[in-house]
Amino acid sequence: TFHCQLVVEARRRTSSGPMLTRISARLSTAPLRRAGHTMAGDKYMRTPESFQAVLDRFKKDRACAVLRTPTAEKCAPAMDAAIDGGFQIVEFTLTTPGCLDRVAEYRAKYDGLKTGNVMVGCGTIMDIEDCKLALDAGAEFIVAPVLVPEVVTWCRTHNIVIIPGTQTPSEAYAAYKAGAPVQKIFPGVAGGAAWVKAVKGALPMLQLNPTSGVDLDNAGDFVQLGCSIGLVAPLFPPDVIAGNKWDVVHANATKVIGNVKAALA
Repeated sequence: TFHCQLVVEARRRTSSGPMLTRISARLSTAPLRRAGHTMAGDKYMRTPESFQAVLDRFKKDRACAVLRTPTAEKCAPAMDAAIDGGFQIVEFTLTTPGCLDRVAEYRAKYDGLKTGNVMVGCGTIMDIEDCKLALDAGAEFIVAPVLVPEVVTWCRTHNIVIIPGTQTPSEAYAAYKAGAPVQKIFPGVAGGAAWVKAVKGALPMLQLNPTSGVDLDNAGDFVQLGCSIGLVAPLFPPDVIAGNKWDVVHANATKVIGNVKAALA
């Protein structure tokens, strides 16, 4: 958390210089909204009911397909294969070309909160402006690879579920205290499910979401501990995506969803 604060402050200090970066410019102009009563008419405000509905979907379905592809063309067929294989929660990351277009497309195709079908989120969110762009596209939840406290606070005051990346128990607890209802564990930690079990035993208020380190075979181990999970490379292997082998993605999805359901039974 301290490191994140230093980075933010450093970006703010340099934002008045002649060489503005895209991120530092966003950070210097993004207001931190603290009081809910000051946000009447704010188009980004969500209801407490919608906030809870997103959390209920994670509790019910547990597994999220997290997609990063090098080209926009491979994005839709890869995610379609995962959905056809059983995934009901999906995340498109901003590192994928055309990510926001895909978020909008899949929200139009699957309305997760109203129909009980696919819930669509957006990942690799680094600042408040990224949040706004993702929400404008229709994202139902936000995921970040790191903990940026002002982004978590902005999302929480707007009743938006954010899942920030953390790697230690201290970071996960800091995310929880900042308002993140779910804490992503990224990258994977040594010990895997045993580490998660130890942390959840000591800090039962946390709702951990392991991603890196979760594969097709061990997914059920994390689910049995009460976690939601994210599947990235094991679901979408880079060589499989490069070769347009969508049947392999479908088979991967079918296998991991089967393991998740078995763990929940």
